[in-house]
Parts: sequence; C-alpha cells; structure tokens
Amino acid sequence: MLIEQPPSDSIYGIGRWGKGLITVLPNGDVALCDPAHPEAAAISLPQILHDLRQRGVASPLVLRIKSFLEAEIRHLNSSFSDAIRKTGYRAPYRGVFPIKVNQQAQVVDRIVEFGRQYDYGLEAGSKPELVIALAHRLSQEALIVCNGVKDAEFIRLAILSRRLGFNTVIVLESPKEAEIVIEIARELEIEPLLGVRVKLTNEISGKWQDSSGDRSAFGMNTYQLMRVIDRLRNEGLLHCLKLQHSHLGSQVPDVNDVRRSVTEACRYFTELAREGVPLTHLDLGGGLGVDYTGEKRASENSINYTMEEYCTNVVETVAYAMDEANVDHPVLVTESGRAISATSSMLIFDVLETTLYDAPDAPAVEPDDHHFLTDLAAISGYLVPERVQECWNDARFYRDELRALFRRGRVDLRQMARAEQTYLKLMARIKEITHLVEQNSELDKELQKIADVYHCNFSVFQSLPDVWAIEQLHPIVPLQMLNQTPDRRAVLSDITCDSDGKLDKFILDGEIAPSLPVHSPPEDQTYYLGVFFVGAYQETLGDLHNLFGDTNVVTIDLRPDGKYDLLHEQEGDTIAQVLSYVEYDPADCIAAFRKMVDEAISAGHITANERQTLVGAYRASMNGYTYFE
Repeated sequence: MLIEQPPSDSIYGIGRWGKGLITVLPNGDVALCDPAHPEAAAISLPQILHDLRQRGVASPLVLRIKSFLEAEIRHLNSSFSDAIRKTGYRAPYRGVFPIKVNQQAQVVDRIVEFGRQYDYGLEAGSKPELVIALAHRLSQEALIVCNGVKDAEFIRLAILSRRLGFNTVIVLESPKEAEIVIEIARELEIEPLLGVRVKLTNEISGKWQDSSGDRSAFGMNTYQLMRVIDRLRNEGLLHCLKLQHSHLGSQVPDVNDVRRSVTEACRYFTELAREGVPLTHLDLGGGLGVDYTGEKRASENSINYTMEEYCTNVVETVAYAMDEANVDHPVLVTESGRAISATSSMLIFDVLETTLYDAPDAPAVEPDDHHFLTDLAAISGYLVPERVQECWNDARFYRDELRALFRRGRVDLRQMARAEQTYLKLMARIKEITHLVEQNSELDKELQKIADVYHCNFSVFQSLPDVWAIEQLHPIVPLQMLNQTPDRRAVLSDITCDSDGKLDKFILDGEIAPSLPVHSPPEDQTYYLGVFFVGAYQETLGDLHNLFGDTNVVTIDLRPDGKYDLLHEQEGDTIAQVLSYVEYDPADCIAAFRKMVDEAISAGHITANERQTLVGAYRASMNGYTYFE
C-alpha cells in the first residue's frame, strides 16, 4: 500500500524553526513575513532574487532583513520589561550587543539606531571593536562594556571616552589589568567606570560547555577577585566599581542552567555588597540561545525555553536573591548577540550542476560480459517491494566484486562502465520502491546516505565556517517548488576543491538527516537554496580557503504593503581584493603576466593581437567576482 506523501513545505520543518518569519506561498515559493505587520502579505524570496538579478546583483549573496533584526531587539527588551513589571523588580534592563557576533557596519548601525529607544548599548572585546562603539551616538543611559584582554592603549581610550559622556565600563579580567587601569587613571586624572569579571563554577551543557565554569578563559577566581577589591580600596577607587560581569555561557540549551548560573552570580554580587563594593549593575553575559532546529529541547542546536521564559527566570532569580540578602536590585545587563542577529541574515546560492547516483537507463548485456555483470543486470527481473532488501544486498555484492575484478585487470574499462550504469539504474528503482512503501525504514535511512551531490555556488569555509568547524546546524531549504514533492535527495558540495566543503547534515521535520530532499533542477530557471539564521558569527569568522571572498550582501526592509525597500547593497570581493588580503599586489601580478606575454611575442609564440586578448582576459579576471559567474 502506497503511503501518502507529506506536503513539501512541511518536510523541512519550517513551521518548527521559522518563528513565524518564514512561510511558503501557494505557488511553492519560500517567503518572508513582516513580524511588525503580520497582516501584510508575505514576500516571495525567489521574486526578491529575480529583482536583484535585474539590478545586477547575482548569487551567492547574503540577504539581511532589517525587519527581522528590529523584531528581535524589540522582543528581547519587551520580554525583560514585561518580566520586570510582573515581578515587581526595582531596576531597569540595559542590554548590550556584542560586536564580535556581527561586526558588519550595516548590522551594528541598525542595532544602534533601533536600540536607542531601549537604551541599548554595545559590548567591545577588542580595540577595533571599541573604536566601532565610540563612533556611534548611543543614548545617555546606554553602556559600552569592554571585555577581553586590554592593553594600555585600549584602557586609555576607554577612560578618555568618559569625557564625551560615554558610559564605558572597563571590565577587569585580572589583577594585572587592574594595575594598568590604576596607573592610567592616575595619569589622566579621570575616574574610570569599572566592572569586574567573576568566573562561575556552574558548567552549562551543549556545544559551548567550555565557555562556562571555572576553567573558562576569562575572569577571576575568588582569590584574584579579593586581591583586586582590596587594591581598588587602597587606591581610593573602589567607588568606581559599579558592575559585576558573570558570563553564563554561550548558546545555553537548558533553562535550568540559566537559573543555576544566575543564582551563583547573585551570591557573588551580594557578598561583594557586604564587602562595601557599591555595585549597581549585574551583567550576566551571553547565553540566550537560538532554536536552530525547532526541536524545542536541550540539545546542541536547540533550546528548551522561549525568550520570555529566559527573561522571566533571570528577573525572578535575581529579585529573590537580592531581596533575601537585603540588597538593592541591580540594573540587569545581558550580552545577547546570537539571539539578536542570527535570524536576520540568510545565505542564498544557486545549484550549478548535479552528480546523480542513479541512472534512467541500463545498458544491454553483451555476450562476453563477466557473469557478475549478467547477475547484476538480472536483479531487475525480481525487483519487487517484497524483495527490495534482497535486491539491494545483491546489487552491492555484484558491484563490489566487479570493482575488485577491475582492479586486478580481469574486467576492462568499458565493461566496468556498463556495470556502474546498471547499478545506478537499479539504485533508481530501489530508492523509488523504498521511498513509496517503506518510508523511515532502516533500508530507507541507509539509502538516504547514497545521495546525489548538488554542486552549489558558495564556499562553506567563507560563509558557513561554524558548519565546518563545529558542525553547527542551520536550516537549509529550497526556495521554490515547495508545492511539489521533492524527487531526489542530495548532499550539497561547494565550489572549493576540498572534500570538507560540503553540507551533509540537514534539519528536517522531526529529524536530522544525512541528505536533503530536493527537486530535480528545472531546465528553464535557476534552482536556489537558502541557509537561514546565519547572522551570528558566520559573516566575520569566514576564511579565504581557495581565495573565495565575501559574497554580495543586500539589506532590505519589509513594508506593510507586502513589498520591500532595498536599503543597502555591498558588492562581494573581487579577485584583486582577495589577493591583496594574502599579500599580493594586483598591479604587480598584472605586470608580471604582461611581461611573460611580451616574452612570448618576442619568441614568436603569439601575435600582438593575441597579446591584447590575453592581457585583457587577465585584467577582467582580476576585477571579477570570486564565485561562479
């Protein structure tokens, strides 16, 4: 009995992970929903890509949606505001965005612009990031929180910025750093605004476990903490210490870890208050996670809580601890970067060609073929649903035996080619029968691994570095034809000449699969795939493997009338730009190539007309996009 196929748009679990931002139109196009105007018509992504092509913007590209970024900022601040009101908490929330999560100017500028109404600030973990932060007009109450290892130049700039009215908090990471701050403050005769980073002992679960606990890279243990407190007191600077920083961990999957870590942070805060430290702010660092898979459980790529639950747990835990210790409620600070920016960007690329692991036809058996090839071809005669497992076993056996015979010189190349095509034709029929009759059987799951390869126009290493480095999962979906049942399964290969340049783990509805259901690419249009939730870290962690540079980047804003505005376009790196990153001077390269061309003319190998063609082609490549055009 045939099993009814599920609708194509549900295969990919869009309703589970899409957060109401992504939907599928009746024509099968993936579309964007305006979170600020849910009544507005959703906007087709393929239509946006068509419009961009008309403007000369080709894929691959990163598409940023301003409306999604604003929605997450609004969601975080309103969730804390609601929790504060319901709990009766007696201090406000002042979030900061960690610039390291996405340092791109278009992202940071829009976060500052929209976050100003919430007194939303920035976190700087390096001198360049502090320079970025100080170039923005923040609100009077917004914070700039300076984390990480800081040299004298970093500290000097942070202290001097206080003259311009910036609330720049230098978070002390070690006793040595405290000494540098004391020296420079004395020299400048400016009182610094200080914080202190305290290591928590509670360890979170998940992929970023090492970012928590007393073995984490940054912060002080209790002994170092008391040394710094005593030193500041002796120098008459203890009154400058206003903020305690205690990082909960990154992408915390379990809300109970949030509770435990916040409780421990509060113990330090109340004890420091008893020591006479005039703390006013409690910074709980990052940790607010993103549910990449839609599983809604504590796992490496999911979380078992909502943003509202996270905010409520933080506020209630801090309020209880402070009330119990009779300590004033501190201003709450979090550094939620991933949850703010991840959903706002997507990577879009096109399929260039396919390598299919089945065949539409099988060759006829020839009289002098080896009997294993004859046996392989005979499988089609008894390939019925009841014997599909037997047929698959037989097909693999005969193919493997023929390959062994070929390696030993017992089967020639043409006969081996017929054997491979015969096997691929059998695979096509086996996959069809198994998919229709025994979905999710063990055989079906094994066959998913024998997937086609779709060769795609992007670089994993440049645009999705976390996928390669730490096996981070992102939702990946074809952007059109979702009103049709996918007829193939594939892994996605990028255009780098590296075996690691592939995507072979995919989020489907209810499972993580080794291959992605896809459609046979139509001959009359480009087949696009989208990788969602790439706005955190992916844009700045990428490397130049095979010298593929940054992709084109487009920022749009969704409108209430169901249309969109193009806010910004950034052309991707040219070959000349990428070469300059690795210490080549493009002009020197052109000069060296031209010299070889001129030598070839002198030797009579080419004509003067050919010189123009060669040099012109070289120059054109130098100014071209690093990706397939």
